[in-house]
Amino acid sequence: MALAPDIEAELPEAAAHHATRVLRLAAGDAITLFDGLGGEYAARILQIDRRGARVGIERHSDIEREAGHAVTLAMSVIATDPMDIAVRKAVELGVERIEPVAAARSQGSAGGDRSSRRVEHWRQIAQAACEQCGRNRLPEVTGIVSLESWLAAAGPADVILAPGAAKSLAQQAAASPPRAIVIGPEGGLTDAELAHAQRRGMTAVHVGTRVLRAETAAIAALAIVNAVAGDAR
Repeated sequence: MALAPDIEAELPEAAAHHATRVLRLAAGDAITLFDGLGGEYAARILQIDRRGARVGIERHSDIEREAGHAVTLAMSVIATDPMDIAVRKAVELGVERIEPVAAARSQGSAGGDRSSRRVEHWRQIAQAACEQCGRNRLPEVTGIVSLESWLAAAGPADVILAPGAAKSLAQQAAASPPRAIVIGPEGGLTDAELAHAQRRGMTAVHVGTRVLRAETAAIAALAIVNAVAGDAR
């Protein structure tokens, strides 16, 4: 949907349904629109009918709500509901990019129709999370790749969560905020995967003395980085 001041436009079907059926908005009500590229548009509903909703776009605002430090979340593919939670909360916490990875113990693999459907589903979740939390830049959700492939491009600016690691993520973020954070699957990363990551120069870090579920670890890690180096300071 192309947005610009002083034009009229039809809302996409999903947005029209949410506005009229979920939020119960009516003609004349003010709404805020975004196109995922930055900034937002003040608009007003002009007409609602069986086909959808038509809006008049009034003005553009340059307001930004991105985190103070850009972070990529390399999230090992886990079960459906926990993965959905991880994606949704990562977007709320300001993640710049989500890269699903297939580790040895992941519940899913790279490639195939099912993987493509899951990625599209996560992209829809990311968009809905932006709408909920007021972000106006849509984080990219990439296709699933193997953890081995992902690690081929990793380096010292990245961290990998490992219970029992010598250094905490908070300590690492205070010294050098990470560019990317790798989260293992429900069964954890294998010793070989962790060793491979460290050979690439990545730092193993922990987020406390307890072993967290994968989706909880993702939320905790992003919250820590946000508190130390992002917009939650």
